[in-house]
Amino acid sequence: MTKDNFFVLTGGPGMGKTSVIAALQEQGYLTVSESGREIIRQQVATGGTAIPWQDRQAFAQLMFDQSIRDFEQLSVQTEPVFFDRGIADTIGYLELCGLPVPDFMCQAAHRYRYNNRVFITPPWKHIYTGDTERKQSFEEAAATYEMMAKVYQQLGYTLVRLPLDTVAARAAFLSEFLTY
Repeated sequence: MTKDNFFVLTGGPGMGKTSVIAALQEQGYLTVSESGREIIRQQVATGGTAIPWQDRQAFAQLMFDQSIRDFEQLSVQTEPVFFDRGIADTIGYLELCGLPVPDFMCQAAHRYRYNNRVFITPPWKHIYTGDTERKQSFEEAAATYEMMAKVYQQLGYTLVRLPLDTVAARAAFLSEFLTY
């Protein structure tokens, strides 16, 4: 199932993905938030252990499940949809952590296809900040960028780097690619 109107924004944490997604939403585009932060909040609130600093495999499974649900629930959409991370990001996360990637995740990444152009935010130290949910160093964030680039390219996607520019300019850059 290929959805040419589904656009993924990926990259390392803290590189401006969520801000760009929010700007696109303000412009009236349909967007899907990154599931990782919400999963962390839910797990912390309920005393769960499926968080990156306790059980990375369980955390990845929850992110994967949400990514599949998001894709399937929105599959009837014909207008552009921007995703703050996609199914392949879970594979990249597991590989980055040195954890096994289940076959069903790889199969799903081949079955559920986004637009061939995947947008990626390059490492940008000037804007990087950590917080209570984003505990990676800038170096870890840059390594995440490299892993996401590798995984998406292995899946046959064409990467388009977002410019190191304002949120508005980055959102405008993305909008230019909507000739799908």
